[in-house]
Amino acid sequence: MNGNPLLVTPLVPRPDHSPEPPTDPAHTEPSHVFLGFPCLIQSQSMRHLMALVERVARTGAAVLITGESGTGKELIARAIHHYSLRCVRPWIDLNCAALPELLIESELFGYEKGAFSGAAATKPGMFELAQTGSVFLDEIGELPPRMQVKLLRVLDGAPYYRLGGTRKISVDSRVIAATNQDLELAMHAGTFRRDLYHRLSQVRLHVPPLRERREEIGLLASFFLARQGSSLRFSAAALGALEGHHWPGNVRELRNLVVQAAVMAEGEMIEPSDLAFPASATTAPPRAHTLEDMEREMILKALAETGAQQQAAERLGISLRTLGRKLKQYQQQDSRLP
Repeated sequence: MNGNPLLVTPLVPRPDHSPEPPTDPAHTEPSHVFLGFPCLIQSQSMRHLMALVERVARTGAAVLITGESGTGKELIARAIHHYSLRCVRPWIDLNCAALPELLIESELFGYEKGAFSGAAATKPGMFELAQTGSVFLDEIGELPPRMQVKLLRVLDGAPYYRLGGTRKISVDSRVIAATNQDLELAMHAGTFRRDLYHRLSQVRLHVPPLRERREEIGLLASFFLARQGSSLRFSAAALGALEGHHWPGNVRELRNLVVQAAVMAEGEMIEPSDLAFPASATTAPPRAHTLEDMEREMILKALAETGAQQQAAERLGISLRTLGRKLKQYQQQDSRLP
């Protein structure tokens, strides 16, 4: 997340039903800070999610956090650790998409001196470093198949060897995983193990995209602007343009656009002309060029051929709930869909 705050502010009705007083974004302070990440509270959906986070945190369940890139999945993971009984214990995180397979194995499970060229000293793995604490595995859908098998054994409580080791190691660390992929479709495609999915998702939390939390966009934008130490403000037209954007990059995209606007704006107000939306914001992207596009076409084709959601879900090997969520997402992206 690179320090992005996730704005999650509760909408609590006033006793007299009068409007809430306006908030000065320049003086908006985080309601919570989780391991250095600021969190403010705003929408009803995120208020509900944070309530679930507090309940789940106090259990020992493994948690799978889903949501699009840039929505704030890492902040939710940090909040789980913060509210858990392990909060004073270590927090260790790894991006599974950032390292090649051999390095992922050595990072997770450690290695002994001389295990491979360059292993000049013994190095404990992340599970050892997080003993009695929490391990956060981001982009878990990118984990190579061989590592999926090894991770499953550790999650089931089996001791393991460091690379090049001869002594088994047992650890007690809570695993929190996150992904922007649909792992049910990945299981159907054979790229993600079904048993690992069920072991990781004892509890599943979904972070909604920014376009489903439009009431937060203006406050978030002003918060990011204040963080730049800028005296600028957004005009009403600029706020309207921000709220009307689709935000495929979510909170991360909003933060970057605000930083750029704060640097480039020449007047006292940020106007729509100062907002450098990408060209793709006004032009529909070509279909079937990404995994998400192919997934969309596969789902719509199955629905068209079967004529019923239940039969389409069975053909795709996904749950009816997942299919319904996907169809709702596609309808928001294209109002022409039934």
